[in-house]
Amino acid sequence: MKWMLVLVLAGCGSAPLAPQRVEVPVFTPCVKVVPQRPAYEFDQLTPAATDGEIVLALARDWPQGRKYEVELEAVIAGCTH
Repeated sequence: MKWMLVLVLAGCGSAPLAPQRVEVPVFTPCVKVVPQRPAYEFDQLTPAATDGEIVLALARDWPQGRKYEVELEAVIAGCTH
């Protein structure tokens, strides 16, 4: 019985543990601004559009599409690095 009293008193004599910093991952979205999709001329063509009109619309849409693609890749790169 005496040894139990010694153990209990020994536990009371130790100093409390110092606070520890624990880092917990918290979800935050990496995308702050989503690039706006351009209004493509091709999407506005009627079903009766000729082949020539379709080709010209696609040719005019190409630079807009490339610019949009570069902006999207920049946003994605910001999330992966």
